[in-house]
Amino acid sequence: MSNEAPPTLTRAVLADAVRAQVDLPREQCRRLVDDVFLQIEGALLTGERVKLAGFGAFEVRTKHARPGRNLHTMEDVTISARRVAVFRPSRVLRDAMNADRDR
Repeated sequence: MSNEAPPTLTRAVLADAVRAQVDLPREQCRRLVDDVFLQIEGALLTGERVKLAGFGAFEVRTKHARPGRNLHTMEDVTISARRVAVFRPSRVLRDAMNADRDR
């Protein structure tokens, strides 16, 4: 087992992948990728659910305030309420990720 970190898919790598599939300039592909992320961000900020068929769904959930503990000082603290973005993979993606485990 290797201690190396897995490769990271960045916006630049994603833009290059789009460019490999379509005949558009690099800058236009970068803007396209950025615009997709802006649309997802905007939808989440307004409380919409973002569903990408065959991939999964992003949504915003509200976490209520709850008791916690500072593990360095062992002091009881209150973890404040907040909103978080969550991703739920589709069944297609989950099955694909686990396909090699079923062999």
